[in-house]
Amino acid sequence: MPTTLVCFEDSGAANLHPITLSRPAYAITSAGYRLVDWLRQTSETGGGKLLGQVRPHLQVIQELDFGIDAVPQDFADQSWEGCDDGVLMVNARLSPSVSVGEVLQRWIQSKQSGAIREPETGSIWIARITGSDLKKLRDGKLADRTAGMPNATDILLEYAATLNAGEFASQANTIDVFHRPHDVVRCHMKEMAASVNHRLQQSQYTEVADGVFVGQKVKISDHVVTNVDDGPILLEDQCSIGPLSYLSGPIYAGTNAKVIEHASIKDGVCLGHTTKTGGEVEACVIEPYTNKQHHGFLGHSYLGSWINFGAGTCNSDLKNTYGKINIQYGDEKVGTGMQFLGCFVGDYSKTAINTSVFTGKTIGVCSMMYGFVTSNVPSYVNYAKIFGQTSVLPVDVMINTQQRMFARRQLQQRECDKQLIRDMYDLTQPERAADPELT
Repeated sequence: MPTTLVCFEDSGAANLHPITLSRPAYAITSAGYRLVDWLRQTSETGGGKLLGQVRPHLQVIQELDFGIDAVPQDFADQSWEGCDDGVLMVNARLSPSVSVGEVLQRWIQSKQSGAIREPETGSIWIARITGSDLKKLRDGKLADRTAGMPNATDILLEYAATLNAGEFASQANTIDVFHRPHDVVRCHMKEMAASVNHRLQQSQYTEVADGVFVGQKVKISDHVVTNVDDGPILLEDQCSIGPLSYLSGPIYAGTNAKVIEHASIKDGVCLGHTTKTGGEVEACVIEPYTNKQHHGFLGHSYLGSWINFGAGTCNSDLKNTYGKINIQYGDEKVGTGMQFLGCFVGDYSKTAINTSVFTGKTIGVCSMMYGFVTSNVPSYVNYAKIFGQTSVLPVDVMINTQQRMFARRQLQQRECDKQLIRDMYDLTQPERAADPELT
């Protein structure tokens, strides 16, 4: 019988805020792929079902937007009856590289139990539990190892923690994991060329110029300059490139992505579907439905969905000392080991014209920035410290804004979309409480 895939979020998913406030960790884009893309492909190969264990506020989003059922909480549930070939457990924080996709393909076909864990913390990255071991767990023969476990996922992970890597030990070196938001940009830069080349091998595209590949109904205006010395340029269906633009690969642009005239897109940029991008953009990930279409620099950064950058907005991605960048995550300062690193912006946030974001800053969801952003910005905040004005942004304002944004894209606002805005507000209350200017 087919192997069931179980993708789970562990406690580390919260360390990826603000990126993962609005999406499961398996839905983070890096180098043009999401882990959920590889999971679906692996599930199709193995013929089994894909299940997901996510944080409570994302369960409905998982079902409606990704078509993934929740993991049955009762381990004796009938849903496990058909899992004669066992279970493949996958941490949702795995970087969606081509090599990870290949590892999953090998694991789904394995006939032995085994696990790869985080060396420092022991967190499970990937685990294979064979059908025979799964049956023993369900029959209670291994109850001494799982006593007191509250649900099926915890039972599986507890058992996986007793397993050795076995034949998969060498594969640990080919796996990257997201621990903090800057890891998304680090992995993106590392994997971008390989990811674009992999796409070209898997699907049919038309090469319209040396190293420039397009899907259907792509419009490239006159006087566009391309450079593919460091990697190819791949434009999906209905993309458009404005006149007098410069594109330097590797670049991946999703369906209906629009590059504005006079833009400079270079050195590893991934544009999600239905985005508008202009100005100078370097080594960035931009998720779907986000607009950064005016002049201004964006470098080595991650932008979530439904973001709008006002005209003249720029960020810094290099310290004046040329040193390695440290980022403040809550009460902890983390050394990134990276010389170039920009900002990480949560969904639904906006900047006013001529906003300047300093190096290595995180900006929460549903916030509005004005002037100079010299510190991390909590979620649901009007941030205008240069004017002496910082205040909390009410939930109902963001729900109404969401409705207007969706309408512009001919999308219907659902109750789950509104509830997500409410849930994210509650989850981020500690961020605002920690800011003395908001209390």
